Amino acid sequence: MKVWGLTGGVGMGKSTAADFLRGQGIPVVDTDHLAAQLVQPGEPALDEIRLQFGSSIVGSDGALRREELARIIFSDAIARRKLEGILHPRIRQAWLDQLEVWRGAAHPLAVVVIPLLFETEAESSFEKILCVACSSEAQWERLAARGWAPDHSRQRIAAQWPIEQKIARADFVVWTEGLLEVHHQQIQQHLRKLGA
Repeated sequence: MKVWGLTGGVGMGKSTAADFLRGQGIPVVDTDHLAAQLVQPGEPALDEIRLQFGSSIVGSDGALRREELARIIFSDAIARRKLEGILHPRIRQAWLDQLEVWRGAAHPLAVVVIPLLFETEAESSFEKILCVACSSEAQWERLAARGWAPDHSRQRIAAQWPIEQKIARADFVVWTEGLLEVHHQQIQQHLRKLGA
């Protein structure tokens, strides 16, 4: 089974690309979804996060107060590293376990979506890495459309490598401005090139 990594900057089209790949019958695991599962009430990771950051980050219903945690970690690099130390090893194990399931099912190709693929030094796990990218202007417009305040967007962008570095390290790039159909055509071309 071939394994690809899919990465890119925040708001640059990773989810759209992942949805298209799934539509082509390719199994995709998204590490953002894995992270969300790991912090559900009753999960050990949530208990560790509460111990590290205080009970104020958990609501009366026992659920993680995501916005409160984001406010803490995106304004404090040390706090962000502490959170990553709790979550990243668990996330990596979860996607590695999922890949083994797909290997057992004899899938020809599987894709793992990892926003911080290069930052977490995960590239050796993949045969090819696909990076979705757009201009800074388009990125800011998309984040504003999500309702993010400028400071929030700035902190999220600063927490990742510049997109130019990701493009330089990736095997393939999909430019995500313009028509959705054009994004899909680019991905289709990369799939064909590799016989996937």
